[in-house]
Amino acid sequence: MPEYKRASFSGESVVLENENIKVNVCKRISGYGFAEIYSGEGRLLAVLDHFGEVKLRDQDIPMRLEAEKAEKTDDGYTFNVVSCTPAKRLENTSFAPWIGYPFENPVLHGTVKLKLEEKSLRVETELYSDYNVYAEYLRLLWLYCGEGSYGIAKTDALLPGVDWPVGDEWSSGTDFFKDPWADRRIPHPNKVASPFMAVSHGGDCVSVEYSLDTPVTRWFNYNEYYAQPVFAAPNFIERQNNSLLGVMIPDVKTEEQENKPFATPFEIHKGQRITFSAAITVGKGTSIDALADYVKRTGMPKPQPVYTPDEALERIATAYNTNLYHEGKGFGYVQGRSVSITQTPPAFMRRFISENPDTTLSAQLREKIAAFYSTAAKTASKPTKEDLCRRGDTIVSWQRNDGAFCFDPDGRHYGKDDFVVARSFIDPMAHGGDTALYLNTVPALELIGIYEKTGEKKYFDAACKALDLFSDAIRPEGGDYWETPLHAPNLLAAGHAANTYYYVYKNHGVERYRERAVHFLRTLLAFTHLRRPKNVPSLYNTKPCLCCSDWYFANWVRDFVQWEVLHCIVHAKSLGIRWEEIDPGLDWLTYVEGVTTATYNWMADHKKNNWRPHNIPSSYPAYERGEFDGCFSDTFNSVTGNTGGMFIHPSTIADCIYYVKDAK
Repeated sequence: MPEYKRASFSGESVVLENENIKVNVCKRISGYGFAEIYSGEGRLLAVLDHFGEVKLRDQDIPMRLEAEKAEKTDDGYTFNVVSCTPAKRLENTSFAPWIGYPFENPVLHGTVKLKLEEKSLRVETELYSDYNVYAEYLRLLWLYCGEGSYGIAKTDALLPGVDWPVGDEWSSGTDFFKDPWADRRIPHPNKVASPFMAVSHGGDCVSVEYSLDTPVTRWFNYNEYYAQPVFAAPNFIERQNNSLLGVMIPDVKTEEQENKPFATPFEIHKGQRITFSAAITVGKGTSIDALADYVKRTGMPKPQPVYTPDEALERIATAYNTNLYHEGKGFGYVQGRSVSITQTPPAFMRRFISENPDTTLSAQLREKIAAFYSTAAKTASKPTKEDLCRRGDTIVSWQRNDGAFCFDPDGRHYGKDDFVVARSFIDPMAHGGDTALYLNTVPALELIGIYEKTGEKKYFDAACKALDLFSDAIRPEGGDYWETPLHAPNLLAAGHAANTYYYVYKNHGVERYRERAVHFLRTLLAFTHLRRPKNVPSLYNTKPCLCCSDWYFANWVRDFVQWEVLHCIVHAKSLGIRWEEIDPGLDWLTYVEGVTTATYNWMADHKKNNWRPHNIPSSYPAYERGEFDGCFSDTFNSVTGNTGGMFIHPSTIADCIYYVKDAK
């Protein structure tokens, strides 16, 4: 008998299994099928509710796709499915005289193939329409994680780039968003970082892989429809004791269409072909472990740069030689009230000049920076041991007895006043005394540096005490604390933690930190778009966090930010660390190249007129004059492809280009 109790059972079933996964495919009284998915140890992890389900505009009962029998193949089973016909099901019942449904034959027919792979059940669907109809949805895959076993409980759940609840948190919850932004159950596909969803519990994980960028169906020259993820952990959409990983059509075309389980009806024409493929995979660990395994199988995608590295370097160097140079003041720009001019020349310039010694550009740069370098050399001074110990003692004085460094909103963490405004105007984004990963790795790394220069082990011990607090942490949190909820999933916290843990492992032999470094480095995958939809160049663009800023003023699921991931790469380089060294199991060099070259699309060119100032409207005339050319923008809209906001120095891009060049 199946453990799934939300379905009738005819007594017939077939089984696919190996040492890693078991799939029990059952026949309802009306036909195959639903499928129970077990781990290799026999634990029920999820239930595939049906082989597909269509809901027509003019019929209130949805129609499942079902098969009369299972046909054995070399690698699984094939099911010849048809959509159920309510009119026939109601024959010879008391309903027949008063309910008249318009169809007496199936609306859809086709095949569903189930194939067992090493750790996966592959589902391949090919359907054809027998009528011209309007459908509210066609559910292609509907997986209930925890159904009949662990219910709504979870370790974590992940829809990359969109949502990452842990423990008792709800997906689409208001922990890190306010409505309407909180609702992310059916998001615009451009916001989804990878065609992947997962739920983990008790050391086991179940995930769904599919294609976001291959059309599921199209009729003649009409609209194309793509796979649309549906994500609810727990399953608040159907209010059931499970978590839902679903895929349906139609896909969301505009943000106004998001989060509607019953979509605006779309046309399906007679003879129209519908194809879909997905894999349901079981494994060990958390959702991040499952995502890393997915990336191992599929590989890091090939970057798609719009310039060669040398072209990008020359463009950046030219900007610092022209519009980003201010005679007698230094290098940078002025945007509104923000002045970003420094007498310290960008570090990449020395190398650029040395590798291009005979060009006019290098000669002009050499002349510009000579005076600034000599001035910096004269004024530079090294702190004494007493200075360092004084600083170390100050840092340790901030530390709680359990090792934590806590949020101090009115003291040392007071910089931008965003969280101050938020707590008085709406809700606090954090409370004084709260702690998070980033708030601990930053002082811990500084203490390690002080220990290395002074030999005072108390600073090393204090740093390790802070780092050990997060020995079981799954989600990186705490970066961007100045404007976002403290405990929201955060990329800056992830990269800084990976660098810090690995530095202490590599240079001081603390073996337990190597695993932590690998884990937090892999969490970057949850924020990174490893796909490119056809209308927006979003491959390798990153989200800074999965939350909103100031509760209402920026949606970091809709908008990308690239400076944080570039900062983390440069930070690693400054510590003598390479990410491909931390985690040889993934192709991190291609990742670094990808996020670096993706930023080329963000670089300002006033002739393109594709940037808007957002919060600094007075800076638009300067943009039109080309004063920011070569810089890259703070934000990039995943739906429209437009850039906006603050501008950021492009020297960081150059540093990352050299990171890749050195490796190659």
